[in-house]
Amino acid sequence: MKNKKPWGGRFSGATSALVEQFTESISFDRALAPYDIRASIAHCRMLGRQGIIALRDARRIERALREIGREIEAGALALDPRCEDIHMCIEARLIEKIGPAGGKLHTARSRNDQVATDVSLFLRDAVLNTLGLLGELDRAIVGLAGENMDTVLPGFTHMQHAQPVLLAHHLLAYHEMFARDCERLESCYVRVNRLPLGAGALAGTPYPVDRRYVARQLGYPAVTANSMDTVSDRDHLIEFSSAAALIMMHLSRLSEELIIWSTPEFNFVAIADAFCTGSSIMPQKKNPDVPEIVRGKTGRVYGNLMALLTLMKALPLAYNRDLQEDKERLFDTVTTVQACLRVFAPMLGSLRFNRDAMRAAAAGGFLTATDLADYLVARQGMPFRSAHEVVGRIVAHCEKAGTNLFDLDRRALQKFSSAFGADATACLSVEASVASRRCEGGTAPARVRAAVRAALKQIARRRQTVGRELKKINASING
Repeated sequence: MKNKKPWGGRFSGATSALVEQFTESISFDRALAPYDIRASIAHCRMLGRQGIIALRDARRIERALREIGREIEAGALALDPRCEDIHMCIEARLIEKIGPAGGKLHTARSRNDQVATDVSLFLRDAVLNTLGLLGELDRAIVGLAGENMDTVLPGFTHMQHAQPVLLAHHLLAYHEMFARDCERLESCYVRVNRLPLGAGALAGTPYPVDRRYVARQLGYPAVTANSMDTVSDRDHLIEFSSAAALIMMHLSRLSEELIIWSTPEFNFVAIADAFCTGSSIMPQKKNPDVPEIVRGKTGRVYGNLMALLTLMKALPLAYNRDLQEDKERLFDTVTTVQACLRVFAPMLGSLRFNRDAMRAAAAGGFLTATDLADYLVARQGMPFRSAHEVVGRIVAHCEKAGTNLFDLDRRALQKFSSAFGADATACLSVEASVASRRCEGGTAPARVRAAVRAALKQIARRRQTVGRELKKINASING
């Protein structure tokens, strides 16, 4: 390839090698190569269809682009940093293959809208693939919930024993988090799924382009509305990165619980050997490295989000070279969040819960104290604050005596309030406490079973939606 810049006509001197090294992006934007080929083919077809270039040239260009795509895929094309970026590298190779006719491909487009389109295509795939991985993770969570409908454990607030809950209910809290993550990605996808190509450098193009034809070729349902916004907009990158940060935050919360629960002090869960590592010095160690690394990678994704927000702060319209810095942050976020999701789902499938340890923990710590107060309110009409005070004295007595609420009979309870009836002790079992939480969204078994069924239906619908969208995009590509 000749070391002649495609924009070099205005320049009399050569670019400094130091500047070439400093400004190149081909070392990382090569990830956009298949998307650049795809978008260029659609653009080329439109140019020929509109008579902007000869159909003969359009066909030659398309054939050559497909050959270049195969070369890149096979690793047979040397990516010269002097070409600046993947877009110029592909164009240079195109001209090398078919001569000056290859230079016609860039008619009616700029690198500004070209880059925006390639990134949009990349991100569109990333959103759908992330949704698919989230679906697998969510299905693993809900599957665990369905397998543990009879397991009771302490629910915590302030990391202190609070009230007994079903393990299934606890797990379904994470389903809700991941369901919201899916909703955010679906919303982001709507704004990603608009064709940027045709915006030109910033003002549009004077050629009689047909943007909607190109959109159909690439599986876009719409085109962007304002050329200046199109070439300088990175909202969709920030939206995805924000959604990814929330996904990682949710994964980090689940990771932390698995790390704590797998300690000998809790002994609530065992993570399979396949997802743990050992110590180089302590033979007895079994370290929960997967959730620990996920917890650590959360900060990495947060950092990428902050980098993108800072990059865009006070950036004037329209395109500025600063925007070259967006891709590494985006690529790293996509790679990181998808890697975490990919390993987390099978790890969840490997978990073995210690139901006896959970049940024993739920039986201690006065977890049904609130149920006793609720008894005084519901059965005797006592104001809740008064009932709270009565039960507080009972708990203090038990702590001093080294006994539990379960050890108290009616006579012992009546020492604190004559309002306790013969049925008062029935509300003290953890099973009775769990069963009483029958409100919508509560931990009662019937509610949780219904929630599991609803979650499975939601996951199935979302999977079908993602599948249809992928099929639509693939059909447009193959067509």
